[in-house]
Amino acid sequence: MKAWACVVALMLGLFAAGAEAQAVDKSWAIDHVLGRADAPITIIEYSSLTCSYCARFYEEVHPRLKEEWIDTGKAKLIFRDFPLDSGALAAALIAQSSGDRYFAFLGAYFKAQHQWTQAKDPLAAIKNIGRLGGLDAATIDAALANRGLIQELKNRKQDGVDRYHIEATPSFIINGKLHTGGMSYDEFVKLLK
Repeated sequence: MKAWACVVALMLGLFAAGAEAQAVDKSWAIDHVLGRADAPITIIEYSSLTCSYCARFYEEVHPRLKEEWIDTGKAKLIFRDFPLDSGALAAALIAQSSGDRYFAFLGAYFKAQHQWTQAKDPLAAIKNIGRLGGLDAATIDAALANRGLIQELKNRKQDGVDRYHIEATPSFIINGKLHTGGMSYDEFVKLLK
């Protein structure tokens, strides 16, 4: 009987180790991180640049979250584009191509979201924001034509669906657990505590 209990315990331990290994997040070369690598709380944000709830979070909650949690070393934020449509993909491609100005471009696209998403020619408006941000036309066109980056964004998006069951934006993974929807700062902080 003791041998049977040891076998069952060993099998359960192997199963738990396998499940834990699956839960470990995969990092991507195209991830953008704010905060210290050793922060005790990890927040992964899946967001679409055409999502109004994502824009509201970025404008209303993100600044305070950055100031009180990320800049103080309590948490780090891994931002992952989760484009819901071609406009969000185009804006994400340009932001990705901006180098260390990635978060500045996110802010610009979120802040002007209503204007460029409602423009007669949204792609021209998206490109214009890129030019206003200091990117030349050749860099913008190269970003929009970058098949490797497009595929990497699609692969990372699919990984979010497969790994975390992301179905909507914004979605947040906080220390491995999925939380969805637009939240106030106070609601979000309750999840961090």
